[in-house]
Amino acid sequence: MPTVLSTNAIATLEADHREAEALFKKYEKLRNSNRSTEKYGIANQVCAALLAHMEMEEKLFYPAARTATGLDDKLNEAQIEHAAARDLITQIGKLHANDPLFDAKVKVLSEQMQHHINEEEHTLFPLVRSSSLDLEQLGASMQQERENLQASVARNIHAEHVCRAAG
Repeated sequence: MPTVLSTNAIATLEADHREAEALFKKYEKLRNSNRSTEKYGIANQVCAALLAHMEMEEKLFYPAARTATGLDDKLNEAQIEHAAARDLITQIGKLHANDPLFDAKVKVLSEQMQHHINEEEHTLFPLVRSSSLDLEQLGASMQQERENLQASVARNIHAEHVCRAAG
């Protein structure tokens, strides 16, 4: 995910969302092609970015938002959506990019994430913004965590061959 100049927690998450959307659009252009290596690269990139983003949200943003807002139901739903996305990422990771189900699974992941993004940005984020949560302080913590997570997730994805390329 991109390096964000603002340390505002919500601005950081929204920038991540835009990056994921851009990667999914890039993948969609190749969706039904035989360009397995390119599809692998984009899918690998989006899977790594999503895993780091979800980990950062679950470790820092969601607990702070829960404390500040008491939105247990919304945050529980978001965590379930993350679990579903992780499951789909794992399934994608077991396929070659030229597998008939690869494109479909990436498409479904894209659709699930778009739903998740819409829920967060239109429901959760406005409520968090109106709370007493210090979004700048939280954002600074998230930036530090991002640096740690990106390196870790990238190593894990490479080692486990998540979103493998066609052999």
